[in-house]
Amino acid sequence: MSLINEYRATEEAIKELQERLKNMSQDDKLKKELEFEGKLRTLMGEYSKSLRDIIALLDPEAKVGKLQRGAKTTTTKRARKVKQYKNPNTGDVIETKGGNHKTLKEWKAKWGSDVVESWATLLG
Repeated sequence: MSLINEYRATEEAIKELQERLKNMSQDDKLKKELEFEGKLRTLMGEYSKSLRDIIALLDPEAKVGKLQRGAKTTTTKRARKVKQYKNPNTGDVIETKGGNHKTLKEWKAKWGSDVVESWATLLG
């Protein structure tokens, strides 16, 4: 895109955004929300409270803050069990915990997933 085309596209986008902003500023709902926000911020300043203080007051169980966000969950991920696949055609044996094994993928592509899964033995 040439520089002049980019300039004109940007100019057009600015005009569209200005029109959208003008329409939004005439919306009564927006005016009420802005008025509420202004009064709330004034009240918060008057009592030296932050947004986190307000959230904690209104919803004490809300999870905000770095400590609560970084906390580990008590549940642990279940370990995958090892499966052993023995190819009856070639005699090759593969042991894997997941299906992302190169040779296993090749076998499934060649003989089909159902057939290859029938070769599996659960090791534990």
